[in-house]
Amino acid sequence: METESDQFIARFWGARGSYPVPGAHTVRYGGNTTCVEFRVGKHSIIIDSGTGIINLGYDLLRRSQQQGGKPIIATILLTHMHHDHTQGFPYFPPAYIGTSILHILGPRTFEEDLEETLNHAVLPPSFPVSLHEMPSFKIVRSLSETDTVVFDEEPSKPHIYNVYHDRIEHSTDMVRVHIHKSYAHPRNGVYIYRIEWRGKSVVFSSDTEGYVGTDQRLVNFARNADLIIHDAQFNQHDYVTSKQGWGHSTPQMACEVAYQAKARQLVLFHHDPRYGDEQLDVLQAEAQALFPNTIAAYEGLEIVI
Repeated sequence: METESDQFIARFWGARGSYPVPGAHTVRYGGNTTCVEFRVGKHSIIIDSGTGIINLGYDLLRRSQQQGGKPIIATILLTHMHHDHTQGFPYFPPAYIGTSILHILGPRTFEEDLEETLNHAVLPPSFPVSLHEMPSFKIVRSLSETDTVVFDEEPSKPHIYNVYHDRIEHSTDMVRVHIHKSYAHPRNGVYIYRIEWRGKSVVFSSDTEGYVGTDQRLVNFARNADLIIHDAQFNQHDYVTSKQGWGHSTPQMACEVAYQAKARQLVLFHHDPRYGDEQLDVLQAEAQALFPNTIAAYEGLEIVI
């Protein structure tokens, strides 16, 4: 019988871009900013720490209590350091539990190491508790696009290898995270991640903008993925009239990447905060006409890869 430790699951805790939007018009899709959790075997991998990470944190505490107080061990991968991708971290409950072990990985920003940049998000006077004052054990490390992150079969610290210089062992039970840097987001680009395990793969591609002829570097990176989670913030009208160059895509751009990459499923992500549930229904329907196996991300969505 297959258990959860044998599964590859994506759980969506925040699907908005820019800023959180609670209210009656966002009930179905949710109003929290970017955060997706991946349960990959026995590993917990979280991408981005928008406000969705707050509810995830409480759920991790609940799971810990169900397991007799087992320490929370998680890896947080940050795509970039814009506020809507970091604003939830100061309120992430496991960060205040001394037994928690948090591996936080992401890009440098204008040559600043990740730890220095992340500390800006919680540094007084913006927030009363600094990163170093949080009781959890935090290992913060900058990644480069030539790195691959590898997790052993059992929960442990992630290992970081250089794809050109290090010998990486191959095992079907090892989890691998590959990195692709997109330059189509102001001002320092964004990391796109591909998580692979037991022959299955997910590509997380938020905060990127399409090109004429489609972003072929991204298509190649996402080739044959089981799931692509792709930025689709703007509808066609808004993109053409005022949003070009803002570093975000349309559902049509996302569909073209999924089609050319021969992906199995597409999730539209990073919804514009001005779009309510009915508008997102329309965007989802338009995308499904181009790439049928498409769904617009909503809080609580769970996909078994």
